[in-house]
Amino acid sequence: MTQANVSSHSLVLDEHRPQDRRVAMATLVGTSIEWYDYFIYANAAALIFGKQFFSAVPDNMQLILSFATVGISFLFRPLGAAVAGHYGDRVGRKAMLVITLLLMGGATALIGVLPTAQTIGLWAPVLLIVLRIVQGFSAGGEWGGAALMAVEHAPASKRGKFGAFPQIGVPVGMLIATGFLAMLSVLLTDAQFKTWGWRIPFLASAVLIIIGMWIRLGVTESPVFKELNEHPDEVKMPLGQVFRFTGKQVAQAALMFMGNGVAGYMVTGGFLLAYTTTHLGMPKPAILNLVTLASACWIVTTFLAGSLSDRFTRIRTYRVGYVAQLLWVFPMFLLVQTGQLVWVAVAMVLLTVPLGLTYGPQAALFAEMFPASIRYSGASISYALGSILGGAFAPMIAQALTDSTHTVMSVPVYLFVVTLIALVVTFTVKDRTGQPIDHGAMDIPGAREIARLSASAKG
Repeated sequence: MTQANVSSHSLVLDEHRPQDRRVAMATLVGTSIEWYDYFIYANAAALIFGKQFFSAVPDNMQLILSFATVGISFLFRPLGAAVAGHYGDRVGRKAMLVITLLLMGGATALIGVLPTAQTIGLWAPVLLIVLRIVQGFSAGGEWGGAALMAVEHAPASKRGKFGAFPQIGVPVGMLIATGFLAMLSVLLTDAQFKTWGWRIPFLASAVLIIIGMWIRLGVTESPVFKELNEHPDEVKMPLGQVFRFTGKQVAQAALMFMGNGVAGYMVTGGFLLAYTTTHLGMPKPAILNLVTLASACWIVTTFLAGSLSDRFTRIRTYRVGYVAQLLWVFPMFLLVQTGQLVWVAVAMVLLTVPLGLTYGPQAALFAEMFPASIRYSGASISYALGSILGGAFAPMIAQALTDSTHTVMSVPVYLFVVTLIALVVTFTVKDRTGQPIDHGAMDIPGAREIARLSASAKG
């Protein structure tokens, strides 16, 4: 099918059509649920899990080990990305979206009924880690499917805007999670919350999964994948071709995402929550409310950045975001160190500006970087590797830096270096904002090589 034929068909999202509104909503709701599950865990790791699951180790190691379980799941994201990417490129985007949602929700609900170390000893942290691995596996495949469903349905001039829907699922999930925890911290006493109240938001995930499944099962398959079905023999092993023909793009995308993740997980990964409440002695409900406020602001900045990238290009939007992040990381931690709620609020809220600028355009940018036949695999692997490099152990590294240097100001040095690397990488990426991304788009690096390989195999 030629690009002209693709353009002449009604293959793109139209916000005025109910079915296409459902596609956008499916990518938003499903991703929000996935990240609600993640943030509930990250916040619980910061507040509860050290004592509940690692009580056998010294007090000064409990929080570090608790944060380590947050990072462990990221190590299994590439596996989830590889499996979901393979079948997403071979079977379809929609099927993988349903499976990953079920896996994440099921693991989260089981954490809600998991016995603690006081009850079953060593088995408690072991089972917790197993469920975290399942969460990591599902998260590795979730983002790529949601991103491609949104971007591949979208008109070329609005890919950034519609690609922002799965992106804002992250701050929406954080908003719901922290809002829920803040409500529980008010309704329950500290003893009640630590004893059994922390389980409620994990169990609530089961209800959210039902809603997400109802929405996702009703969406249509990606039009780009429908076109790929006309070429069923082109790609047998998508992951192999990703590294053979687009290894450079994988490295570029992962390193660019690293800069966003390392800063974002200071808030979303629970480090600032733990530091302000434990080290500075600030009230937990107030800090949770500030994280909720930051989440709301991040929704706005992410959506605006996705839309702006359609006009100013993806790469320019990224560069502005990373320059702003470089300028903000040191003032942000100086404000946090004051221990005053108003300055901590300013620190968190202003961080959402560079976070939005480097996250909103991501779905569109990654989709435009990879050929259609290996796009799910390429985008998912890049996202998973970037998560490991930038987000997986960022809270644990930050905690270890603070403990070893006896000052939280060592953390912005870490953030600055990683952000600078991501900024430099943006100058090596070919910007394809608004360019064709269908099967016939041969200017995407790797597309011609895959086409020649397919032709020789058929010949």
